[in-house]
Amino acid sequence: MRIYITHCSAKKDESLRKSGKKVTPDKLYTATPLIGFINQCELMNAKWAIFSDQYGVLFSKDQVSWYEKNPDRVTREEFESLHRNFDERLQPFDEIWFYHNPGRFHGLYRELINSSDLKTRIRLFSHKSEIMREK
Repeated sequence: MRIYITHCSAKKDESLRKSGKKVTPDKLYTATPLIGFINQCELMNAKWAIFSDQYGVLFSKDQVSWYEKNPDRVTREEFESLHRNFDERLQPFDEIWFYHNPGRFHGLYRELINSSDLKTRIRLFSHKSEIMREK
């Protein structure tokens, strides 16, 4: 079983900032590359998730509140918690395809991938056209 994942973005729906309302990742994040990733996964009927600096792995149906968390501000303790969350939530998947922009890939995400117990299952990719239709 395969899943496509990408990291979160700072751009979020501002109308949610002070509302306290919980929404799915496709409603929370507004950055063009992230929305393009989600749209391509949906088009291909592929399983997808977003890695949040605050919450960890968010599957398409998960609901969270608006947050502000810069990856530069993730503490060592928070990283360890995010790392455990990443490995636990993605454990069922044989293939984990991580969508990224190589020129703007934050060190936090690289460290997460390199330290993951699942690293042999992770494949980095940078073109949405590589997202394949689910069989």
